[in-house]
Amino acid sequence: MLYYLSIAAGGAFGALGRVWLATLIDTWTQTRFPFGTLSVNLIGSLLMGVCFVLIAERWAITPEWRPFLVAGFLGAFTTFSAFSLDALILMENGLLLQALAYVSVSVLLCLLAAWTGMTLTRLW
Repeated sequence: MLYYLSIAAGGAFGALGRVWLATLIDTWTQTRFPFGTLSVNLIGSLLMGVCFVLIAERWAITPEWRPFLVAGFLGAFTTFSAFSLDALILMENGLLLQALAYVSVSVLLCLLAAWTGMTLTRLW
């Protein structure tokens, strides 16, 4: 039961953090391009890389923290569904080139961010 409560608590914080940060970035950029979701996915991918190395290779954290951080917080913070919806909205609005750019940049940069998080954490 503690396992599921840990995920739920992490998910609540992750979801709130995602909405807050994405809204802040979208308000700041004031463009139709979904920079908020892209930024959240990049930050989340970087943090996923960091957490993976810290959990798997560095720290012996309690079992409750693993699902809190990875499945809960980061799972709710970076949502592929938000990414997909943003891409589809761009397509439906006839912005096919922007949609293709958004999908390509999101996938490539998020992979790079996760790798960077893993690499930097291993150096630390």
